[in-house]
Amino acid sequence: MKTILVIEDEKDLAELIAFNLENEGYRPLIALDGISGLEAVRSNPPDLILLDLMLPGLLGTEICKLLKKNEKTAAIPIIMLTAKGEEIDRVVGFEVGADDYMVKPFSTRELLLRVKAVLRRTMPEKTAEKRITIGLVTIDTERHLVNVAGEEIILTTTEFKLLLNLAERLGRVQSRDILLQNVWGYNYVGDSRTVDTHVTRLRTKLGEAGEMIKTVRGFGYKMEE
Repeated sequence: MKTILVIEDEKDLAELIAFNLENEGYRPLIALDGISGLEAVRSNPPDLILLDLMLPGLLGTEICKLLKKNEKTAAIPIIMLTAKGEEIDRVVGFEVGADDYMVKPFSTRELLLRVKAVLRRTMPEKTAEKRITIGLVTIDTERHLVNVAGEEIILTTTEFKLLLNLAERLGRVQSRDILLQNVWGYNYVGDSRTVDTHVTRLRTKLGEAGEMIKTVRGFGYKMEE
């Protein structure tokens, strides 16, 4: 049974979400403010976090930053829940490490579909090849580890899958739509910035090796040695 932590200060909404998650076979937990939510993650890491952006005590963006910087919690997928719907707010959510973003009000059915999709894409996948080496980058597909020039780089699950997708198709251009399908598991209608933001963050983490990820203007990305 997957544990899902709902960090949401609107008690009625948090309880409604928890009720529907439980009906779907998940084990929901609730935290009504940012500080208690962060403590709950650190004491008993869940399988997924539904995180409100505007929280008392500690903002959702700050919680996300702290969790993604910690090796023990960096891989936990996070879906941002917020009343803010401007593109810049979505971009900020992805920049701090969120795996998905939902704007209130949202349907419970859509939320459950997003939860399933995020959990599905963050599950370890069996791969025939255990290691892929491209230039300074070594990808251990079995252990989900990435090294650049011998130094381990901490990536989120989505960043790892994005890098692996590009590496496995070395030299081949991947459109943003194809990357959304292969990495995220479903389409973000009209939201190609999701891919752009994650690629930017991935390049930064890879340092000099990030230059191997090339932008194909107006189309997508490819990785070249």
